[in-house]
Order: sequence, then structure tokens, then C-alpha cells
Amino acid sequence: MLKIGIFGASGRIGRLIIDEILSVPNKLEIGAIFVRKELDFSLPEGSFVTNNIDEFIRCCDVIIDFSSPAATQLLLKSLLHTPKPCVIGTTGLDDSQKSLMQEVSKKAPLLYATNMSIGIALLNTIIANIAKALPNADIEISEIHHRFKKDAPSGTVLTLAESCAKARGFALNEVMVTERKNERKPNEIGVVSLRGGDVSGRHTIGFYMDGEFLEFTHNATSRKVFAKGAITCALWLCDKAPNLYSINQVLEVE
Repeated sequence: MLKIGIFGASGRIGRLIIDEILSVPNKLEIGAIFVRKELDFSLPEGSFVTNNIDEFIRCCDVIIDFSSPAATQLLLKSLLHTPKPCVIGTTGLDDSQKSLMQEVSKKAPLLYATNMSIGIALLNTIIANIAKALPNADIEISEIHHRFKKDAPSGTVLTLAESCAKARGFALNEVMVTERKNERKPNEIGVVSLRGGDVSGRHTIGFYMDGEFLEFTHNATSRKVFAKGAITCALWLCDKAPNLYSINQVLEVE
């Protein structure tokens, strides 16, 4: 059986990943759980829980990380010395942390996705094609998440905006606007972030033209989709060669 390590088990998605692994007892098992503080839920008898990152890595065949940027950085530094396949779903990573991810991917297979939803992965491909086909359309993207989400704009909406910008030959920082006070400028991609309630995630990408417009919306009605997506990625990644992979490669839509 494949031993999956859960890094960031005390978070919302971490707990759901544990539940999903336990629902497939003949194929998957929990190799280890890394926590920095006590868990507020029970685990099956014999589960290995540790705050020693090296012990954690040694007990896993593949790791799934839904933690924080600082914790992911510590994990990546450890993986440099003890390479192991790893699926990273932590958002809000800075450029230095992404560079560290690139460095680790030379020694072990890594998969990084700002959103583990299959629907979002497919949406990224669709909107890139639309952005390229409609070069004069005004692009506006909005997202809403629960009140406790720590990063804004979300990693998902940044990925969606980057897909559109790249399809038109721009770097995201050249065209993204997160606060508009004046008239819209050519090639701008507007991004709006809303926070409230317990919304799992809603993203809308609009292509606005004179006389018509297109809108694409993805709704996550349960956080379980992120846990299921992460496990699908882990199963795909475990026997791959060292490299940095995307969820689109798992779905074969690139």
C-alpha cells in the first residue's frame, strides 16, 4: 500500500485528506502525520504523529503538503537532503520559496498546484484559449472565499489571471490590477477578492466585449474536492522522475 504523509494535518484540508485516505484502506495508508501542535480530532490506533520533520519524511512514500508558506519552506529544505515525492497545495508562496521548490524538483518529483480541484485545472486551460482567441476582450476575475482565508488575492485567482496574461504574451505583473480608481486601461486584467462566511471557493472569469460577454464560473461546494484532487495527484506522482509537475499533466490537458 502507498504510505502517504500529511504535512499540515491540523488544517481544514489536512483533516479531509486523512478521512479520504482512511476511506480506501486496501490501497492507501497514513505513513505519518506532521504536526506542530496537538490535533483536535482522533486518529486510528497506531497512527504515527510527529513534530520531527526528518522522521516524518522517512516514514512516507509520498507527501501531501497543505500547511503555510513558512512550514512549506522548512519541508522543502528537508527534502533537499532526503528527497521524496511531494504534492504541494500551500498557497501564498513567495519567489524564494518557489525557487527552493525548483531546486528540490531536481532531486525528487514535486507537483505544485494553487488549487487541487479538477474543475479549476480544466478551467485554466479553457480561459487561456479564450484569452488568446479574444485579444481585445476586457478580462475581469473575481473570487470569494471563507472569512478565515489568509491570502488575498488567492493563489487560485493568481493562477487564473496568469494563464490569461501568458496566453496574450504578457507577464502577470504587467497587466494585473487589484484596485481600480480610474478608467480601465488596455490589456488590464482586473482581480477582485471577497471574503465572507464559510464559502469554499467561487471564481468567475469574465471576457467583456462591445455587445456581448462570456463568463466562466467555478464553484467549490465542498472542500473534499481539494482533498480528493491532492490524493489523485499523489498517486500519479509517486513513480515519476524528478521534476516540477502541474495538475494539468495529471489530467493530460496540457
